[in-house]
Amino acid sequence: MKRFISTFLSLILFFCLSPLLQSSDIFPYDYKVEVLENGLKIVSIPLDNPHIISHYVIIRSGSRNEIEPGKSGFAHFFEHMMFKGTKDMPREVYDDFLTELGAGTNGYTTDDYTCYFVVFAGRENLEKVIKAEADRFINLYYDEEMLKTEAPVIEGEYYASASNPGRRLFEALRDTAFVKHSYKHTTLGYLQDILDMPNQFEYSQLFKKRFYAPDNTILLVAGDFDHDQLMEYTRKYYSGWEKSNYTLVTPEEPPQTKAKRAHYEWPSKTLPRLVIGFHGPEFSDEKIDKAALDLLAETSFSRSSTLYQKLVIEEQKCLSLYASFADRRDPYLLTFNAVVKDEKDLPYVEQEIFKELERLKKEPISEEFLADIKSNMKYSFASALGTTDGIASSLAHYINLTTDPGTVNKLFDLFDKVSPADIQKMCQKYFMKTNSTVVTLSGGKTK
Repeated sequence: MKRFISTFLSLILFFCLSPLLQSSDIFPYDYKVEVLENGLKIVSIPLDNPHIISHYVIIRSGSRNEIEPGKSGFAHFFEHMMFKGTKDMPREVYDDFLTELGAGTNGYTTDDYTCYFVVFAGRENLEKVIKAEADRFINLYYDEEMLKTEAPVIEGEYYASASNPGRRLFEALRDTAFVKHSYKHTTLGYLQDILDMPNQFEYSQLFKKRFYAPDNTILLVAGDFDHDQLMEYTRKYYSGWEKSNYTLVTPEEPPQTKAKRAHYEWPSKTLPRLVIGFHGPEFSDEKIDKAALDLLAETSFSRSSTLYQKLVIEEQKCLSLYASFADRRDPYLLTFNAVVKDEKDLPYVEQEIFKELERLKKEPISEEFLADIKSNMKYSFASALGTTDGIASSLAHYINLTTDPGTVNKLFDLFDKVSPADIQKMCQKYFMKTNSTVVTLSGGKTK
């Protein structure tokens, strides 16, 4: 019976996704882009999906923007402050308003952007939501005492994160691999900066003025609404938002010329971990580098890969093994990650990863296998577009990177052009020992 249900659901999913997969564009929905005089960009995606509307405000400010010493973690801190409310709509009133709508809301901060979303039902509620959100972004109100009250919450988040060995390993990798760029610190920031946040009221006002401005913001709305009505409400409530005219210049990371290594000793017993990072390219929907490397991660370090089968399944040296080549606006890290069962096997696993990378420089991936991976990636992305909020949340990531909703289709066109030879070239270009940073973590040693 379970098998029958599984097959039935698979068939439903196949027929739902077929129009997407057969379309020449992986993102097949019509969209409109308009820009207000103050620089606010509106991406509008009216859909046939009934009732539901997803309203996303994308602020192109994340930990990348924290270029001043002592200010790491501030983008994430300010995300918390954005839920304090305004004089016209204090937090309690705002929360009640969303509860009455039955709306879902939240925010998150990344290296490159901070995103706030409200998902609600009924086009008759569109104006109310736009009015409330515009008020929040234009007229946010908090005093020094409110800021001081929120700071310990961030400190608590840091300690919770620091109690996770995997996150601590990643923090050590970034701090070791980067010298100048603000990607050196994570979104949470350095502890010493977090502890100083209660004293940063004046800077918080400057941060808001610089980055929480229409010329640094994209409003993305998808769902059951009329585009002209959306624009009428947006002009009505957002036109008074003043431009920042601030230009961020991130520090340029110098080329790495020699291999780096670090070890973190965990204070209690834990599984050993290993991460190998290489400086890689920024996201691009035009240059082939990042697209080729994304395909490499899928072909050679996924669960079906030869190395995974060897280290995880056959030899059982690793509990997990994967590659992570995150999309970023500036050149970032290409990482290979492993959780190892026994600390004595850390050098062996590291050696096997480097050995596999050397092999990939010499032996091309088969055309047939690469074609299968491309097809799987397309299917995976299409499956995420099955709901109104799936469409908005998937697109928010890419809109942040280029501000162009068409970047998704350009990217998948680029994937189609990548050849086995292109992947080989990228391996040769980026996976040099001198460009690598190895960080290990282990714990529980008896003293």
